[in-house]
Amino acid sequence: MSTTAPIVIDVISDVMCPWCFIGKRRLEKALMLLPQSTVKVQWHPYQLDATLPKEGKDRKKYLEDKFGGEERAKEIYAQVRAAGAAEEINFQFEAIKKAPNTIDSHRLIRWARSESMQDAIVEELFKLYFTEGEDLTDKSVLLDAADRAGLNSELISELLDTNQDVKEIESDVNRAHEIGVTGVPFFIIDGRFAVAGAETPETLAATIRHAEETKSGE
Repeated sequence: MSTTAPIVIDVISDVMCPWCFIGKRRLEKALMLLPQSTVKVQWHPYQLDATLPKEGKDRKKYLEDKFGGEERAKEIYAQVRAAGAAEEINFQFEAIKKAPNTIDSHRLIRWARSESMQDAIVEELFKLYFTEGEDLTDKSVLLDAADRAGLNSELISELLDTNQDVKEIESDVNRAHEIGVTGVPFFIIDGRFAVAGAETPETLAATIRHAEETKSGE
């Protein structure tokens, strides 16, 4: 009887979601609490706002439309900023000039899976957007992320000029809605247990441990 099969953690996320960045940090801490565990993390797409045009939208206008104005947005983001600081994330919301359509970012993450480099590209996209205020609809920014993560930026450049995997990303997003995902991050552990939101490392670790303890023998 094999006990070596990893626990698969499917993370449904959007790179323009600050709580998803926080959730990534908390998942990393959870895994540090489980040094004997073998896990495989897979990232899946979600779009907080699929209505955004491909070129994105002026962030000030986006915040006015979504929250009723910049001041209200500041109140909401104060909690996010505090939670991020606790995870050593220095959110620079004021530096972000554009709310991006994230389809192309999700394509990068999808392409990174075959190279086992999803975590690296997700990390770079989060950093570029939230701590450097970069425009994730700008091809040069996406190529910078790919290069930083160690992906083949020349191949990525060629693929970004096509519609490769756009329909697949849209289908994955629709599938997330079909299974009841209404907010992200959303963690599916071993295909059996769901954790909605950026829960504490302890909660995530406990769920992973429970999945290990109840996993059927193979």
